[in-house]
Amino acid sequence: MKPRIKVIAYVIGVILFFWTGMTFWVQYTGEQQIVAVGDESSPKKALIIYNPDPIYNLDEQVCRSFAEGLSHHGFSAKIATIELAHKKEAYDLYVFFANTYNWAPDWLIQQFIRDHPALEGKMVVAITMGAGETTRSQRKLESAILATDALLIGSRTYWLLHPNNESRMDEKNTDVAKDLARAWGESIGEKLLS
Repeated sequence: MKPRIKVIAYVIGVILFFWTGMTFWVQYTGEQQIVAVGDESSPKKALIIYNPDPIYNLDEQVCRSFAEGLSHHGFSAKIATIELAHKKEAYDLYVFFANTYNWAPDWLIQQFIRDHPALEGKMVVAITMGAGETTRSQRKLESAILATDALLIGSRTYWLLHPNNESRMDEKNTDVAKDLARAWGESIGEKLLS
């Protein structure tokens, strides 16, 4: 093998090794927590599930904003990471939040959806987060939800780097994402009142 080809092969190998290691790290690490938003005695309950991103916690912030929006219409929401989400409790609404890695949703979110015992006929919302390109990831998340015979009542994407609203470019993009998620949570909560 020529020296130049060896160098190129070596560089590609190092990049693939690094990329694979990073993929596993972001898929399987992150602070585990559960947070309640709204009046816990409310008869309307939502479970918001996400796999925490160890690099930037915009996923947690967007989930909290969506929960705050729901709480304006009387929902009590639990925001739980995968490991702390309880599958046995019954909820009126399930919200699955997936980070995008390698143009696909979190592996653990997809597995949680597949393994959940009681999503059939339940109302579900999908939220997909990514740096910029989330089309394939959103489609895969929606397909995973629909495969359980759940009722997908809405699906949105938010981005860390790509503008969340091009008419609000003077604002911090992460603040725009949270604001949009809160407004959408209010809209979903209002929709479920009727």
